[in-house]
Amino acid sequence: MNIVIKVSDETKEKMMKYYASKKRDKEIPYVVFQADDEDTVITMYTSGKVMFQGVSADVDASMWKEIDGQAERKEEKEQENKYHDCSSIGSDEVGTGDYFGPIVVTASFVKKEDVSFLDSLGVKDSKKMTDDVILKVAPQIAKRIQYKSILLTNEEYNKHHQNENNMNKIKAIMHNKVLYQLVQEVKEPYDYIIVDEFAREKRYYEYIQDAKNIQRGITFMTKAEDKNLAVACSSIISRYLFLKEFDRMSDQLHIPLPKGAGPNVDKIGEEIVDTYGRDKLREVAKLNFKNTERILKTVIF
Repeated sequence: MNIVIKVSDETKEKMMKYYASKKRDKEIPYVVFQADDEDTVITMYTSGKVMFQGVSADVDASMWKEIDGQAERKEEKEQENKYHDCSSIGSDEVGTGDYFGPIVVTASFVKKEDVSFLDSLGVKDSKKMTDDVILKVAPQIAKRIQYKSILLTNEEYNKHHQNENNMNKIKAIMHNKVLYQLVQEVKEPYDYIIVDEFAREKRYYEYIQDAKNIQRGITFMTKAEDKNLAVACSSIISRYLFLKEFDRMSDQLHIPLPKGAGPNVDKIGEEIVDTYGRDKLREVAKLNFKNTERILKTVIF
């Protein structure tokens, strides 16, 4: 029986120490060492691959895979595949870190038979895709899958935030709304409802406890947009709608708006206040961001 595995540098060091007294004297090109351990011959190559030969090769290889953490990684990969190769509903949001522009939350329903199509489009977390690619891919996704989106303008956001709703509560309310609406419309079976974990499950349901309709049965996970295509599609569609609204706002103001919340945002904020007055910020910006304080301190009235 021959089994080949690849191990980390740390595990290579452990193996060299473990087999130090069992090494063969013969030197072989591209081989770090060769050793005999009862009825198994172990050969470590310079590439980092290790070959186990003999009756107990599987036992020895399994031992080192476990030490190397490969068993955990395999289990983790299997878990990820479980959430990838399935029919699922997932939601994601964009715009929460941008001073200008809306918050958009989308819930999407991906059927298992759509997985290969979405994989062929390179669907993944929108933060790992350029805006140009999103503008091209999102319409193709929207034609293929069922989804629901909700857009919260900054004027609406500021009203909510004045009522002591923090960002996570606003997000939870929006996620619950699109998920509940989509679940009511989906007429086919699905395996999971998945949300990227921005709040612990208990806290999430506390945020939405006053909602008339509450969607339950949700699987919360970190980096869900990397593991589940429904969440990834929601991320892309949300980003697409955000970009479209962002461009509309820029055209309306006749000022190119920057994304994010950096120093360049402060400069444009000052220009908006100079041109339209400070009340305009209430319409186009998230006033609770630190940018507002910096902008208003530098503007002369």
